[in-house]
Amino acid sequence: MALSAQEREQFLAEPHIGALAVAWTSDRAPLTVPIWYQYSPGGELWISTGPESRKARAIRAAGRFSLMVQRTTPTIRYVSVEGPVVRTEAGTPERSLEMARRYLPPQQAAEFAEYERTQLGEHVAIYMRPEHWLSADLGSV
Repeated sequence: MALSAQEREQFLAEPHIGALAVAWTSDRAPLTVPIWYQYSPGGELWISTGPESRKARAIRAAGRFSLMVQRTTPTIRYVSVEGPVVRTEAGTPERSLEMARRYLPPQQAAEFAEYERTQLGEHVAIYMRPEHWLSADLGSV
């Protein structure tokens, strides 16, 4: 059964690991990678990555990407969203900490944000406006 707009947006706002997919080349399937993301109902979705990573280059070339999140308990549920990139901004320590806090306990989030800043180098936040949605809750199968 498809989720209502409110249900799908609330589900996407939960801290799932996303599967990002983006067209890469015309002779290959889309690039698909796991990724942390941030989303608030009714807003834009954003991801963080290195500005010259394969996914950043593919997203720049395509101008859009999709993200799918799922769970298997208590029911099988998924949301997939696709849309255009609306902006790219330089990464900041505050944005890095915001993302880390979404997925990690407070102490680990602070440590990860510091690790990202000192070891992983420059990052960008890529914002997408959700345009097309697919969703379902398959119940307890």
